[in-house]
This record gives sequence, C-alpha cells and structure tokens, in this order.
Amino acid sequence: MRSLRIWGLALGLLLHSLTAQAAVPTVAAASDLQFALTEAAERFMAETHREVSLNFGSSGNFRRQIAQGAPFELYLSADEAYVLALHEEGRTVDTGVVYAQGRLAWLQRAGRGALPGEDEPLAAVRKAIDAHAAEEGRLRIALANPEHAPYGVAARQALEHAGLWKTSAPLRVLGENVSQATQFALSDDARGGLVAYSLALAPTVAARSEHVLIPASWHAPLMQRMALIEGAGETARAFYEWLQQDEAREILADYGFRLPDAGNDAP
Repeated sequence: MRSLRIWGLALGLLLHSLTAQAAVPTVAAASDLQFALTEAAERFMAETHREVSLNFGSSGNFRRQIAQGAPFELYLSADEAYVLALHEEGRTVDTGVVYAQGRLAWLQRAGRGALPGEDEPLAAVRKAIDAHAAEEGRLRIALANPEHAPYGVAARQALEHAGLWKTSAPLRVLGENVSQATQFALSDDARGGLVAYSLALAPTVAARSEHVLIPASWHAPLMQRMALIEGAGETARAFYEWLQQDEAREILADYGFRLPDAGNDAP
C-alpha cells in the first residue's frame, strides 16, 4: 500500500509538471525579432508573472508548420501575407494586427572595408563582384533565403533594383533565416550582407559591425503582422495584447520597428 501511495504521489507530481509545461505558450516569431522580442518577453514575464516560450525562425517555415498543426499559440510574421493566408485557412483567431514595418540594411563587419554611403548602399556588392570577375578575391554576400524568408525576398528585390542580382550569383550565400544571414555577413569570408535593420541595431551585433539603410523604395514594404492561433490560451492572449501597448512599442522602436503611420526613418 505504501508503494502504491508513493507511486500515486509521483504520478501526480509528474502530471502537475506536464500540465504546467503545457500551460506555457510557444510563440513563433520571425528571426528579425530575436533581440527585440526577447527583451519584450522578459519585461512581460517580469510584470505579469506569466511565462512564454519564444521560437525564432523564418516566417515562411512557420507559416507551413502552423498550417500543418504545429502547437504555436501566437505568430509574429515578417510578412503579413503569411498571417492573412493562415486566417483564410481558419488557423488564426482573426486577421491580427500590423506590429511594424521592417527595414533592410547593408551590414558588414567593422574594418572590412569602406562602408557604402546612403546614396549607393550596395557599392560594396558591386566592388566584390568586380574583384571576383578580375580574380582578385571572392568575398561572399549574405542574405536570407528568398524562398521562405521575407527579408530574403526584400534583399533580392534590392539587388535587382541595383542591377546586381544576376552578377552577384557566384558570391551569394543564403541563410535559412535573416538571423543566420546576419551571422554569415559577419564571417571571415564575407564582404557583408543584406539583413534586417533590427538585427544591425542589436548591441551584440552593432559592437562589431557597421551598417547603412537600404532605401525603402528599393523593395516591397515589409509589413509585419501578428495574430493569435486558434485555441490560444490566456497567457498567449495576454502577451498579444501587451505587445500592442506603449511599453512594448517603445522596446520595438529601439530596434527600428515602427508602425507605418509613425514613420520609418532611422533614428
């Protein structure tokens, strides 16, 4: 009987632990939010004593996973089209809200070479292409994969705008998402890369790099939207609402995330 009671107690504790773990919602977030959303979530958890789990990756991959029933409760996409498509499929509570308009930046490691000016922000790409053609070196150009990463799509559009897409092909290295592309851009064999402005502003990145904004007119607007997934629990809903408040908006703005009607120029 005593062993049965011990076994029952152990089972009860296990079930309680599993229930507590299940109550923590998982958030699917675009990788350009890695630093901003982490800071926001830490503030939210400190104030509300509610816990959230953050999962960063490419928006396109998350869109596919949610469509297949992945157990996310809140989705923050770098491309609003993915959220709207999921809503059409009945996967989200509603169409959600736009939380920011993203910006693209040229990023390079400090000391790698002259930082391009605002009038020609992709001058370093052109010089890398010329050097490769003259067999004077092969420095890589990093960007996120345009197949599923919104910032990869924007990077391709910017390169096309500058007439550099085809000629940069031998030098391009693709990250699974824009966060990985940022790592590649700062690697030893890279001239730099086209990445999210928010990542260029992150302290750990900014401490060892330089950047210049790409004109917003060089690519389609990066309208970033978030929405609750059908069946989302109370904590996910509370976090979703908190992210729309002034305190969260200030954190996002520190990383270059601004609402379209608030202007989107660099500080």
